[in-house]
Amino acid sequence: MGKLSGRYRGRVGLAALAFTAGAGITSLAGGTAGAAASGSPITLVMITSLTGEGSSEFSNAPAGFNARIALQNAQGGIDGHKINGVVLDDQTSPTQIATAVQDAISKNPAGIVSTSPLFFLADKYPQQAGLPVTGGFFDGPEWGTTGFTNMFASDVGSVDIKYPVNTAIGAFMKAHGGTVACSYGYSISPSSSRSAIGTNLSFVHAGGKSGVLDTSISFGSVAMTTPALTAKQKGCNAFYAGLDDNSNDALATALQQEGVKPKVMVFPTGYDSQVIGTPAWKAIQGGYFETEFRPFSLPNAGTTQMKAALDKYAHFSANEFPSFSQYESWLGADLMIKGLQMAGPTASHAAVVKALRSIKSYNGNGLLPENINYTNDFGKDLPKSCGWYMKAEKTSFVAVSSQPWCGTDIPGTTTVSG
Repeated sequence: MGKLSGRYRGRVGLAALAFTAGAGITSLAGGTAGAAASGSPITLVMITSLTGEGSSEFSNAPAGFNARIALQNAQGGIDGHKINGVVLDDQTSPTQIATAVQDAISKNPAGIVSTSPLFFLADKYPQQAGLPVTGGFFDGPEWGTTGFTNMFASDVGSVDIKYPVNTAIGAFMKAHGGTVACSYGYSISPSSSRSAIGTNLSFVHAGGKSGVLDTSISFGSVAMTTPALTAKQKGCNAFYAGLDDNSNDALATALQQEGVKPKVMVFPTGYDSQVIGTPAWKAIQGGYFETEFRPFSLPNAGTTQMKAALDKYAHFSANEFPSFSQYESWLGADLMIKGLQMAGPTASHAAVVKALRSIKSYNGNGLLPENINYTNDFGKDLPKSCGWYMKAEKTSFVAVSSQPWCGTDIPGTTTVSG
């Protein structure tokens, strides 16, 4: 399953699955006890989608979370307290996410790491319990919503809940030869539709023309002949597909079959070592894939540390690199560990929240392209939104540039409808 973003990355997300959700979430009285008694292990709980529709994206997320914890334990834990990592499955279910969060809180953890596309459906329970939450912002706006200051997005810091249009993706597509754009999103997913709309507006802002803005794609559809024919008729040569990997692959294949030769095609999902050499690989050759995390092919201290841990504790092969969810879960654990180191292993939940909120510069040891200041960013986007574009070449993904591509929000814009 894909990811979402109100910024140029345009992650698809699984918020779509919540369109009938709301019922079935029960209240829970959470405790506010300290992180760990003297000498006892510290518990961290990660919630993700091991099963259900989101499993294609998130089932491998535990590797990042567990590797970061294993690395910390090998270094002595938190002041001699070992960390006990627990992974819970939300089953990609709007009702099961509440059960998973209740289960997490009942364990009285030091904190919760969210690598869940549905966390927004149960976010109020950790808030009511005063529990710190770190993790990926890709599920919903609670990471920047008033009152949820216990939540710390370890990938972008916070979220502007208006989801403004960002200049980056439009400028990238225009710079790589695009003149007329086709942009696609799922009808059932507000996040997917929003990413398609944002990309379209960004491209027009960069001086391009809008050929097709299609947010009527059925969730998970691989029936892409009609969209390909329409794209051909409209003369599109720049494409953005804010869809799941299977839909993106089907679109690329359909365009190829109809003789459409894109100047630039951008996918917000699919940068994954596991896709190289598969049948889908041929269809996406020449496509550009976004990643907001530093690629292992551009090594620095952060990638070197993460690779060594994944090789040792998750048994990665020499050429394997982490997926989106593995980056997210690693960073979620990393930021929570930083907060515990600052507050102390027996600190209260409130003290850990306070410590995290005092962090003025965080970049995951260089895995992130921008420094996050948690003291003043709540409810805001980062001043710059940056990431790398990876091109699918013959046998590998190749970075377009060693430096991240950046953009800024366009003042007064929003991609939120209604």
